[in-house]
Amino acid sequence: MSCTSRLPVAVSSRWPIAVAVCALAAASALSAPPKPDPDDGGIKLPAGFHALVFADALGPLRHVAVAPNGDVYVRTSKAGIIALRDTNGDGRADLKEPFGDGEGTGIAVHDGYLYYSSNSAVFRQKLTPGQLKPTGAPETIVTDLPAEEQHDSKAFSFDDAGRLYVEVGSPANALGDPDRALHAKGKDPTEFLKTHGGFWRFDPAKPSQKEADGFHYSTGHRHIMAIAWNPVSKTFFTVMNGRDQLSTVDPDHYNDDDNAELPAEEMQVLREGSNFGWPMTYWDPMKKARMLGPEYGGDNQKRAEPGKYPDPVVAFPAHWAPMQMTYYSGDQFPAKYRGGMFVAFHGSWNRAPRPQKGYNVAFVPFDAKGTPSGGYEVFASGFPARAEFTNPRDARYRPCGVAMGPDGSLYVTDTEKGRVWRIVYTGDKPVAAARATGAVPAAVKKSASAGDAGAAVYKQTCAVCHMADGRGVPNMQPDLTDSAVVKGDPQRLIDVILRGPAKVLPPDREKYHNTMPELSALSDAEIASVLSYVRKQFGGGVRAVSASHVAAVRAKGSAAAN
Repeated sequence: MSCTSRLPVAVSSRWPIAVAVCALAAASALSAPPKPDPDDGGIKLPAGFHALVFADALGPLRHVAVAPNGDVYVRTSKAGIIALRDTNGDGRADLKEPFGDGEGTGIAVHDGYLYYSSNSAVFRQKLTPGQLKPTGAPETIVTDLPAEEQHDSKAFSFDDAGRLYVEVGSPANALGDPDRALHAKGKDPTEFLKTHGGFWRFDPAKPSQKEADGFHYSTGHRHIMAIAWNPVSKTFFTVMNGRDQLSTVDPDHYNDDDNAELPAEEMQVLREGSNFGWPMTYWDPMKKARMLGPEYGGDNQKRAEPGKYPDPVVAFPAHWAPMQMTYYSGDQFPAKYRGGMFVAFHGSWNRAPRPQKGYNVAFVPFDAKGTPSGGYEVFASGFPARAEFTNPRDARYRPCGVAMGPDGSLYVTDTEKGRVWRIVYTGDKPVAAARATGAVPAAVKKSASAGDAGAAVYKQTCAVCHMADGRGVPNMQPDLTDSAVVKGDPQRLIDVILRGPAKVLPPDREKYHNTMPELSALSDAEIASVLSYVRKQFGGGVRAVSASHVAAVRAKGSAAAN
């Protein structure tokens, strides 16, 4: 059998012959599936599937790519890339070579190059047969892309003609004014969507292209990280991260259950000219209808204009957070998986006070025409190592990247501990083994009584982001427990509420993906009560804030503005 015949068609057709020969020589990566771990690396899989830990403790990881010779490349969230190789055939990476620096998410092997993204650019480096790390200086292919504090990660993919497609996300929840705030009104998105919320197509070999040099391919996205090309239907499929905080914006028409279960994470066919309806609409998986968002006149009942925006081809549950998707072209897994898509979901952060969900890898079956054949199934689960929890910090692992190896194995990355799993099919019964349950952190403090005014404001306005226990969500919202801002100068803390942290706190402070809006619409009494509650619960009981103090800060700010 030839070397290239053992490689996925989409890869081998564009990979130099010399590298294909190298791939054949790397028998350890292309041999029969390795021996799995007794506990399958701590995750749960369907009968006949097993897993082993390919690499561990690498630091927070994002997307993953696998070369035709079996070398694995993982993008770290803050510190460049790590190249991994199994040199002895045991199925685990024993050679680890970091290179590059900086933050980023996207990564792919294409046409003999390793492509990867920062939050504002896409680069490539040449891969050399026999060498694990790419050689030569990085080439900047696309540069100066918009990169605000929310949804700035850059996902990208290639079509069958080799053209590069890069997504620019929307630094907003639903473009409200102020965004994510009570009774926020939606801004006109026309100008905004000319530079955000879409895919742009570029030449993959032309250096220093800017957004204006690309072809504006699609629009109406909030943020899309999961994109994969289907070679049968010759189309891209994507899964979009849906909006948050419906009950925060409009508590008159949405409750905690609505906030937890709406809207769907939409799998869509991505075509030239596609418009998925963000920020004006969302998909309600219960009503099976496209709805108007509350910022744009919605009330949990009003439908969008029929036929204006496409229905999703698959509607995943709310807030699962799709991160990477891969087309399965291998033959190691049973026939039902061939030609389907695997989607890695990072899991929810904003279903609280309901339990968090969606920390899994799902599988979407496709038919002979290259279109989804009906729904999805959870393929890999058990990553949190807990049956139920409300704070994402309690999850042991959170999946992020997923990619297929040349032998048909599936690789999955983790953002919490830096683990990489290799999932294989052996056909035997699952290995019976005790699985780690994970430690349950002690509660920060007992919750205040339901009648506490500050607790009520916190639950309505703050808890969906900072969590009921104040510990926030890693990279998304800050931990309030023992926070210097919470414990510190009450005038500064009041100012943060009135004007938002971006206008008050130092510019070199730690940044988070979800930007807190100004909350000046709250009354002086409401702000005083919620800050007193926060300082009591999470600030070690430092002194309370009075309504008169809030009024004084508000008046001072108003005078300065005038």
